Amino acid sequence: MTSYVVRRLLLMLPTLFGVTVVVFTFIHLLPGDPAALMAGSDATGEAVSLMRHDLGLDKPLWTQYGIYVGDLLRGNLGASLRDHAPVSAHIGQAFGPTFVLTVCAMAVAVTIGLAIGVVAAVYHNKFPDYAGTSLAMFGISLPSFVLGLALIWIFAVDLRWFPTGGYNGPATLVLPAITLGMGAGAAIERIARSQMLEALSQDYVRTAKAKGQRPRVIVMRHVLRNALIPVVTVAGLDFGYLISGAIIVESIFAYPGLGRLLVDSIAFRDYPQIQGIVFIFAAEFLIVNLLTDLLYARVDPRIRYR
Repeated sequence: MTSYVVRRLLLMLPTLFGVTVVVFTFIHLLPGDPAALMAGSDATGEAVSLMRHDLGLDKPLWTQYGIYVGDLLRGNLGASLRDHAPVSAHIGQAFGPTFVLTVCAMAVAVTIGLAIGVVAAVYHNKFPDYAGTSLAMFGISLPSFVLGLALIWIFAVDLRWFPTGGYNGPATLVLPAITLGMGAGAAIERIARSQMLEALSQDYVRTAKAKGQRPRVIVMRHVLRNALIPVVTVAGLDFGYLISGAIIVESIFAYPGLGRLLVDSIAFRDYPQIQGIVFIFAAEFLIVNLLTDLLYARVDPRIRYR
């Protein structure tokens, strides 16, 4: 197991290197000059040139990339162009709210998706199955910004049950978590339903029924566990997507997380902060994939990594 983990960690390095190359190249192709933004609209060309020199933006791109990679290898994500504070400090401050939101959204997705998927499979080709499938299609098809605005309008503006946004207590997490978790829950429902249907047709289910075991025991103890591996795969991938994909939801609900920080950084052309946030997104996604693979062995003892 240890050698497998070490090998997977080493295989992450080329991927992360490729991410740094792509992100560094694309952000420098964005229109706009951060030096001109910082100097102000009334600044002269000479003042903008001095600002570019102070920020190190007048150096060749390969020199800037070399400095960036050198700092990255030392664990330094650089300094923000806006306030010259360490990028790691901004990311550390915003990562906590994003992680909390993602965990809550994943809890919503797994709870709703797995419950509806199991019920739809048990009542195959009956009303609960049709209703669950329709709800899953609705969740996949509905854009998150439409769902978020609708939830704000109904539950925050009209009913006044929850705040419209911000991050101040559990109540502020309810609407963003539902908005973020709906699409993931729909995906989990579909894969859980299909895997449950396949497991319900196996011989061991007929044997358990012939022995007189109760249907609930068969479903929860035997069928569900054998259907969990693909569900774990989808849930693990969704968790990685939710952390990096909370940009729209955090912007709608004025949520102070990594997504909103990335949007603000792009608007200001804060190159070091954009690079740092995307690098963290890539690293967490790779780590989540590794943890998902390791979780397989916990769900199914027959799986062994060498």
